[in-house]
Amino acid sequence: MSETGDLCLELPKDDPFYHHKKKFLSCNGLGAKETLNLSGSLSQQLLNAALEKLLQFGRIVNLDKVEVYFGEDDCTSAGIYSFRNEISALSWILSLIPVSCKMQTQVDTFEALRAAVKSRISEVVGAEKEKARVVDSYRCEKESRLVEWGQDNGVKTKLQISQIDGYGRGAIASEDLKFGDVALEIPISSIISEEYVYNSDMYPILEKIDGITSETMVLLWTMREKHNLDSKFKPYFDTLQENFCTGLSFGVNAIMELDGTLLLDEIMQAKELLRDRYDELIPLLSNPVFPPELYTWENYLWACELYYSNSMQIKFPDGKLKTCLIPVAGFLNHSIYPHIVKYGKVCVETSSLKFPVSRPCNKGEQCFLSYGNYSSSHLLTFYGFLPKGDNPYDVIPLDFDVIDDEDIETEFSWTTHMLRGTWLSSNHNIFHYGLPTPLLNYLRKAQGLDHHSETDLWENLEVEMGVLENIQSTFDDMMQNLGDADSIDRENADWDVKIAMEFKERQRKIVSSILDSCSAGIKLVQEFIINPPV
Repeated sequence: MSETGDLCLELPKDDPFYHHKKKFLSCNGLGAKETLNLSGSLSQQLLNAALEKLLQFGRIVNLDKVEVYFGEDDCTSAGIYSFRNEISALSWILSLIPVSCKMQTQVDTFEALRAAVKSRISEVVGAEKEKARVVDSYRCEKESRLVEWGQDNGVKTKLQISQIDGYGRGAIASEDLKFGDVALEIPISSIISEEYVYNSDMYPILEKIDGITSETMVLLWTMREKHNLDSKFKPYFDTLQENFCTGLSFGVNAIMELDGTLLLDEIMQAKELLRDRYDELIPLLSNPVFPPELYTWENYLWACELYYSNSMQIKFPDGKLKTCLIPVAGFLNHSIYPHIVKYGKVCVETSSLKFPVSRPCNKGEQCFLSYGNYSSSHLLTFYGFLPKGDNPYDVIPLDFDVIDDEDIETEFSWTTHMLRGTWLSSNHNIFHYGLPTPLLNYLRKAQGLDHHSETDLWENLEVEMGVLENIQSTFDDMMQNLGDADSIDRENADWDVKIAMEFKERQRKIVSSILDSCSAGIKLVQEFIINPPV
């Protein structure tokens, strides 16, 4: 903020997608540096115009890798890239608005702008706003004891733990929460971190193991502490499941159900890696401090699933990032429309971890947390669920040899390519087809078309046909590998088979949309070959 009342906007030069975002800004008539004059009193019309400019800039600055890759077709659109991006952009704008200033007219302008941003946050399209359906037959006695324990140890919460239909245990707002309200606050002393290992009888032994990480140490500490009846964290351990039901615990039938998917290999490789680590580690723990009956493969896998599905990366005041277990916070479920997106940093003033909401959550609604921008395959493997709704991070990676050509604009080139459900794209016109531009341009380049202006593309429609037929052939094979939907009685199938079947259905839906887009694109190109535009 300048002394003249200007807001200074700038795309950071160290942004990993700086050149792409700079291009997107240019498409919208914006530069990498912009100044917004907010001096004096602004009319409602000027205020709305200022907010729209801030939003355009903020959306592009806050794009992540997947949004950048798929966003090129929408870079001139005034619409929303994604729910995550919109919330991030609006929160970013709020962070720019000064809390105080000398002139009253500017104070009024900033307050009006702040109110307008908060209003937009509450109106973001796509957010779930229905009351949670509580399963009254499940009595959350252990969970209630944990919350009471937490409150006795400094935890502050505006959430109630309940069994929620379709989700399992979850956190419901016990009062109306508006933007910025802290739904949950947990003091450092109630967080399970590596500090407990350093102060235990385990550490003198573990520190001598070459290459052992702090994450592995705290995992081994947890395996024993879970059985300690005098543990400070006994109320927390009492609430944990005996089985976490993640993809790492899939049985043979579920694994077979995943045949033809990339997820099959991901789960098998992850489980094999865990087994190798266990086999290397256990012989080094031949000490009475590590009772063999507590350090079985089954207990090790349970502990790994606990940390994969419940731990959080927390930044402490000393700047160190630590993997921690957060009692009570573990009940917050993930959503692609989360309420809580900014967390993970200990507040120095209060020595606590705060979970503020980034959009309103009314009393009785389930309060959701963002676990991260993960694909459904990652969430299934390490958390044991599939998110509700269309996950924009459900991408299918494609392996291509990188074209070695000095003429390629390296700052705009991608070394990896991906596809996702084409219903998420708003541009299905010729030369786009609902497919990502970086992939199309890569394949055009592979077929000898070096320049991709609209004139070049119109003059080389046969290249377009080749590109679309290439993608179609690849995904025809993929659909064939996925096979037809099984006739298994899903109602009576085991939990892992059910979720494997649902994942495979989602994969078929994505692949089918890509094939439909290719077919429609081929038909469109053929029509223009027969009847060229004038």
